[in-house]
Amino acid sequence: MTIEGTISAVIDQAVAGIYRQNPGLLEKFGERGIVKCREDNQHHMDHLETAFSVDDVQIFIDYAVWLNDILTVRGMKTEHLISNFRLIQEAIGDKLTPHHRGTFYQEALEQAVLALSKGESLREGVDGSHDS
Repeated sequence: MTIEGTISAVIDQAVAGIYRQNPGLLEKFGERGIVKCREDNQHHMDHLETAFSVDDVQIFIDYAVWLNDILTVRGMKTEHLISNFRLIQEAIGDKLTPHHRGTFYQEALEQAVLALSKGESLREGVDGSHDS
């Protein structure tokens, strides 16, 4: 399978996991919600690939913190993004590891989850302190 096919399979597995964990989403958003969820996960994978291509996990961490800032302002909970990243990790474990790319993606996702769990925010500065 090509890397593109593998990434697509990772996305499919993550999206299926999201809908399995949240069965009301299909009723609430219909098929359009699945398409949007898949697009969102493609963005996550694109950012993982960018970080991988320059061998810098911090690029994905910064993306995750930035995205969380945007989503939480709009009413989404950080736990939803963390859960999504965990589902991607699981899918990568099934499809991409022990390949170097899969190992890198796993580390980037883990570091992003840690940053989100600590409540890091670009609005408040990475250390969580408010700019004065």
